[in-house]
Amino acid sequence: MSKQADLDDDRRVFRSPAARAIWWLWTLFAVANLIDLAVQGRDHLSAVAACTLLLVTGIVYAAAQRPRIIADADGVTIVNPIREHRVGWPAVVGFDATELLRMRCSWRTEDGAESEMRGLYAWAAHSSRRRRVGAELRAQRQASGRGPRTSIAGFGGTAPRDDAPPPASLGLDVEVVVAALGERALQAKLDAPDARPRPPVSTWSWPAIAAILAPALLLAIVAAI
Repeated sequence: MSKQADLDDDRRVFRSPAARAIWWLWTLFAVANLIDLAVQGRDHLSAVAACTLLLVTGIVYAAAQRPRIIADADGVTIVNPIREHRVGWPAVVGFDATELLRMRCSWRTEDGAESEMRGLYAWAAHSSRRRRVGAELRAQRQASGRGPRTSIAGFGGTAPRDDAPPPASLGLDVEVVVAALGERALQAKLDAPDARPRPPVSTWSWPAIAAILAPALLLAIVAAI
């Protein structure tokens, strides 16, 4: 099974392994410090520190633990820190490897008219500027029939020029995700060519919002005492 996705029958989940590691490392750190504050802390500063830990934990949960992209038989769900977007495959037009993965979608309104193109961004898949520039340069070299160039570095060795491919990302490879989702969308359209595109369904994640607002309110109250 790929490290970038969990496959369960017809459901595939794309998540950043780096973000998950950050979440678990922070959770261990926060729990250890909360236990220490509970045992040794008896003053106002300890209460403020505990509330601050809870607030940061809520932020890390929303920003690192929640983001993911879920593809199943009916469509794709983009889970962002405090928002979720559900789009059926018939409405999916394509995917782009921008700084955040962008899903382009379009659908028909109730009167049958086609809606304007809309872009939804997924926090789960990032693409650095260096990687995008490197990909563009490689594409230009391939189009012109030239291979990658190298320069001499040290004794008898070579080192890549600035236009060489950058090192692999610690998170999701957005180009891999774009290719996988694009293939899935195309197959879904071939399987059901007459399916009517429906508008996306966007919802707020109230648990994630509460995980941030509740400790923030508690911190404000404790700090004001």
